[in-house]
Amino acid sequence: MSALRMLPKTQNRTAFNLDRWDELASDDFVRNWPGRIETDRFGRMVASRYENYGHGFRMAAVSWEIKRLLSKGSASFACPISTTDGVKVADVAWVSKKRLLKIGGRTALSGAPEICVEVISPANTRGEIEEKRRLYFEAGAKEVWICDKKGKMIFFLKEAAEVAAKTSKLCPEMPKTVA
Repeated sequence: MSALRMLPKTQNRTAFNLDRWDELASDDFVRNWPGRIETDRFGRMVASRYENYGHGFRMAAVSWEIKRLLSKGSASFACPISTTDGVKVADVAWVSKKRLLKIGGRTALSGAPEICVEVISPANTRGEIEEKRRLYFEAGAKEVWICDKKGKMIFFLKEAAEVAAKTSKLCPEMPKTVA
């Protein structure tokens, strides 16, 4: 009978996540993976592939609108964020210059940007998206946006994280639907 291998205790979840993400980023297999890599709270890789053209198209449309409307920050695709459940990757994110100075500097961000966006793909489950929303808010996001399969935007604000808002506070001109 073999002994159960115990995981080391981590004093600092963010430091553990960032170190593990740096390690994965230096691995040729991971860098060449054709889809998305995230980690769980134990640092294990969770790999998936992009589903279809529509997903990437909606990511681009959301990013373009954010860049057009919010010039005092940076928009990003596939933004790795340290959370209490490992490194999760927001499809699109927007971060102010001030916040980026605080959370940037590594291959993954040490906290969430002000806006994190999940674009729904056929493989996503409601529970997965709700969990990511919770994790992004917990990591410091002010807003989490969901773009559904038809391009409809759903906005969640940290003050009332469980209830969809009519508009974004940070970007009130954001269209309700992206093409």
